Amino acid sequence: MKNLTLKVATVLLVFGLAGCSSSSEDDLEVVPDKSAQALLTDAREALDVGLYQKAIQILSAVDSRFPFGPVSHQVQLDLLFAYYKSGDADQGIALADRFIRLNPDNQNLDYVYYMRGLINLSTEENLFQDLVGIDRSDRDPTAARDAFADFKTVVSRYPDSKYANDSRKRMMDIKSRLAKYELAVAKFYMKRDAWASAANRGKYIVRYYSPSPEVEEALEIMVKCYEEMELEDLRTNTLRVLAANYPNNSLVN
Repeated sequence: MKNLTLKVATVLLVFGLAGCSSSSEDDLEVVPDKSAQALLTDAREALDVGLYQKAIQILSAVDSRFPFGPVSHQVQLDLLFAYYKSGDADQGIALADRFIRLNPDNQNLDYVYYMRGLINLSTEENLFQDLVGIDRSDRDPTAARDAFADFKTVVSRYPDSKYANDSRKRMMDIKSRLAKYELAVAKFYMKRDAWASAANRGKYIVRYYSPSPEVEEALEIMVKCYEEMELEDLRTNTLRVLAANYPNNSLVN
């Protein structure tokens, strides 16, 4: 209980600090009349010290004043980063979508897909629930699937990209998250004796999320469901797969 109280207090402190940080940027100055390059420099200085709202204001002004200038693409890339760091997922995804649509051959598309993946992934995060240890495996996985697709694009289309390795790692983490969601749905069906639906969820995990730590439990669910449905051949075959991959599992010993 003390640990939970401490974690909640930590959350409140974090939120409090965040509120103080944002309030310092409330009175943003009007963007001065400078060249696009000078304003870009100002924006990057703001980014370097964590003044993301100020950077967004400057970059948005540059994007509006010089939409076809020589730094227009770089401005949008920096603005994408600023939206991500400020937690403005809607604006960030909208900007990434627009950039991809209007610049299909841009040399920085790997970065745009990568950043869109990070932004999608950020909408999955919930600081309060993470800190207090709440199981969130039954949440809507749409954002996780979108992030997975973005990282997969980086890996498949741009295998030599400097963002490819991190994208692969993030795909593995997301794969486990999505598998957990399918497990939660399968258990929901099992509680309602919907054995066929539960078995299909288990099969889906084995087919699409291997390798992942959740595959073993998915096979266990399939064995149980086939037993309940008296499908002995399917149960036996699933047990063989379970034994071959997890020889120490209690169902095969």
